[in-house]
Amino acid sequence: MYYLKRVYTFDENDFPALLADRLWPRGIAKVRLDGVLWLKAVTPSNELRQWLHQDPLAHYDEFCRRYRQELSAEAVQADLQQLRQLHAQYDRLTLLTAAKVIEHSHLPVLQSVLQGEIE
Repeated sequence: MYYLKRVYTFDENDFPALLADRLWPRGIAKVRLDGVLWLKAVTPSNELRQWLHQDPLAHYDEFCRRYRQELSAEAVQADLQQLRQLHAQYDRLTLLTAAKVIEHSHLPVLQSVLQGEIE
């Protein structure tokens, strides 16, 4: 199972975990996320992230399409495979973000790609 969670509520029961944000979350000490993977290649590009923030509600569907396109790049495949293997090994993986509304963030898209629902 893939779990989607805000990084601010992360605890030791959420391992293994991936910080799926390009920027380090404000107010979180690095020691608090010790042992959490941080693979920036599987996060939305800076340009895409900034574009979404201009008008999140209006841009979200197009953001999802563009983010899936970024995740289909060959340069990202090794990191996605690493995450799938980690999930297979533990039968779980927690995807962490600082986003306030997870349902309208990049995490559902990343989850779908990892589950093989979207190529």
